[in-house]
Amino acid sequence: MITPRTLSGFKDRLPREAYAKSTMLKSIVTSFEKFGFSPIETPHLEYAEILKKQGSDEIQKEMYHFLDHGGREVALRFDLTVPLARFIAQYKNEVGLPFKRYCIGNVFRGERAQKGRYREFTQCDFDFIGTNSIGADVEILQVIYQTLYDLGLRDFTIHINNRKIFNGLMESLNAEAHTVETLRIIDKIDKIGKKSVLQELQEKTPLSLDSINMLLNFIAKEQNSSALELLKELESFRELNTTLKNGIDELSALCKILEPLIPAQFYKINLSIARGLGYYTGIVYETTLNNLPSLGSVCSGGRYDNLTQNFSKDSMSGVGASIGLDRLLAGLEELHLIKSDTNVANALLIALDSLEYGYTAAQNLRSLGLKIEVYPEIVKPKKSFAYANAKGYKYVIVLGSEEKEKQTYSLKDMESGEQWNHLNAQSLIKRLDNA
Repeated sequence: MITPRTLSGFKDRLPREAYAKSTMLKSIVTSFEKFGFSPIETPHLEYAEILKKQGSDEIQKEMYHFLDHGGREVALRFDLTVPLARFIAQYKNEVGLPFKRYCIGNVFRGERAQKGRYREFTQCDFDFIGTNSIGADVEILQVIYQTLYDLGLRDFTIHINNRKIFNGLMESLNAEAHTVETLRIIDKIDKIGKKSVLQELQEKTPLSLDSINMLLNFIAKEQNSSALELLKELESFRELNTTLKNGIDELSALCKILEPLIPAQFYKINLSIARGLGYYTGIVYETTLNNLPSLGSVCSGGRYDNLTQNFSKDSMSGVGASIGLDRLLAGLEELHLIKSDTNVANALLIALDSLEYGYTAAQNLRSLGLKIEVYPEIVKPKKSFAYANAKGYKYVIVLGSEEKEKQTYSLKDMESGEQWNHLNAQSLIKRLDNA
């Protein structure tokens, strides 16, 4: 006898949770399509070389990869962005540029499993490919704001930075060759703390203690300031080098456009946001729920001007973000912002005498727009009502010989016990719509 169980970091979803996830997903897709993003799909399994070429050392350690039956080295995708780069290089003539897409699917990382974080999880990505315009960065940030707001969230922060600012600082220290490694370590500051980051930087980079302290003090600049206030503070750094100047100027231009589009309380400049993935080259961002800081970022992304360089001579620019759907769902449930039901129908229909008539009546109600589940047996009402209670149905439609003869419906409220007899179809729909 095999013990039924799941692997650590992987999970089943019972109807209540699966319905909540489906409800949230519908809202997210609606938000994406408000801005004209089109859906695409890519395989879960890719050639390993495609994924390994783009992933950081840490990501490669977490990657699930193996030899398939044909002896090819393949891997499960760890995000949806790298498959996008391959997709665009392969189909750019078919989709046309600039191209706005969203993709929703499961990804896999062998990281430590914890609350809200799994080894298999669902991502919702949306990207704007084939334009260098800052308008693309602005629109991605608008989508983040609109998507979370449409889900009922009112207390979240989009943390914005520009990778060029940090790159410019490293350039001023003559340490450009160690920028990626330094960023990856600093990106862990919220997980392991400043002291551990300092120690790891000393061990893994040639930076002096003074240089490390300068970098850590820089990224810790007053985060409670408004975006415009912090930008003024950065003015003194613009002349250090062109890279730093460009990063600050891009951030200033972005915030100027954002000001009338997104309320100021929903975004801020955060110089500690680095984004660990190596392909980001410009604006980067992470989004946190202010009441659940331990949950981490629920939506993150940035600009990646060189993403397709490994697949095409034409290195197309892009900007995009990824929503961690499972993490976001955990947050919405903890904040009681999403309803979890065990049923999706408006009502349960119970036939007391004729199952054939019950199915016919249910089909008629469905044609009028209702969602109806039929109890599949003729049993005593006590048993079918117990089923309705177990499924969480508020309303039960009861059909007996009288209802069949008069072509009417009886409706019972399972919470109050109130019952309305011999309703016509329109009266029934009205009561269910007002529930």
